[in-house]
Amino acid sequence: MPPRLRSRGLPASTVERASKRVKKEVAVKKETELTDGQLIKSENDGSTEVSTKSTVVVKTASEIEDGTLVTSVKSESSEILDKKSFVPPTLNYDPFKIIDISKIKSVSDKEPKNWRDIYSHVQKMRANTMAPVDTMGCERLPEAISSTITPAVHRYQLLIALMLSAQTKDEVNAQAMATLRRELSPVGGLTIDGILATQESEIDRMIFKVGFHSRKAKYIKLSTQILRDQYDNDIPKTIEDMVSLPGVGPKMAHLLMHRAWGVAEGIGVDVHVHRLANMWGWTGKNSKLLPTPERTREALESWLPKELWVDINPLLVGFGQTICIPRGRKCDLCTLAPTGLCKNVDRSKFKKVKRPIPDIEDLI
Repeated sequence: MPPRLRSRGLPASTVERASKRVKKEVAVKKETELTDGQLIKSENDGSTEVSTKSTVVVKTASEIEDGTLVTSVKSESSEILDKKSFVPPTLNYDPFKIIDISKIKSVSDKEPKNWRDIYSHVQKMRANTMAPVDTMGCERLPEAISSTITPAVHRYQLLIALMLSAQTKDEVNAQAMATLRRELSPVGGLTIDGILATQESEIDRMIFKVGFHSRKAKYIKLSTQILRDQYDNDIPKTIEDMVSLPGVGPKMAHLLMHRAWGVAEGIGVDVHVHRLANMWGWTGKNSKLLPTPERTREALESWLPKELWVDINPLLVGFGQTICIPRGRKCDLCTLAPTGLCKNVDRSKFKKVKRPIPDIEDLI
């Protein structure tokens, strides 16, 4: 029975609505048995404890206000992991978290003088602007680890997402990943077995919207076979082994190390990071635009503190997707424009205020 509410002088209609809210609150708690080969991962410290039960608490609250039904659901569950798969911590980026750059120690006397101020400005702009990379970036596309999706499968899907991402917008990449999961479900889903059981031409058809889809379909088949033959149905654990896979370059390898293995051995430099770093002069005082992202990566790693090697990619990618876009930069929305920190401000973006010519009589 729901608790009775006292009116305390409130109108009868108000008490009635409050009573309905109490009646609508539902709490469901159930325990599901796990097999002996499964573990439950602690969310507090990342440790793993052996358990035979998984407690799932689901709380649902509904309100009826002015004839409109509003429902909110909160679900808390333990993460079920495969006992045979090691799950290291991943290095994730939070676009809404602002780091105090002034407290980060310098690692080189060759660091650009403007980098801390620019980085701080970009952080604040990113915290107020949701970018495609925040919801459809490669690390968001693999299926969540569960009783049916092992950590190894999750890592494999992350590899596929990265291979598809080259020269492709996040929105298109997300569609291609969804198509692969859907159409491969009869043969085991987006897994090593599922890809190997599918003809290259069929994979090409599923991903035809991404850039260089035919070449990527070939690389996916070749790389998947290598993972089966040489890496025990998992992805490699070193940069050297990753870049040996067909279709995997340094940028993909470093991002894969960040998200899959929780290791920051380098910076993932894509077209946005490459363009912005050179535009701001972060790759050398007197150097012109460096010809390759790999050269930019080397320049950044020579002075950027290592604790920022993971965040700088999604930070600048999102900034390049929303404000400092390649064509038609939105300098009128950028807080760097009036500071003089950026030397490439497009002044044509600022509207000139036309002052009316005063009447001669007004001057007398």
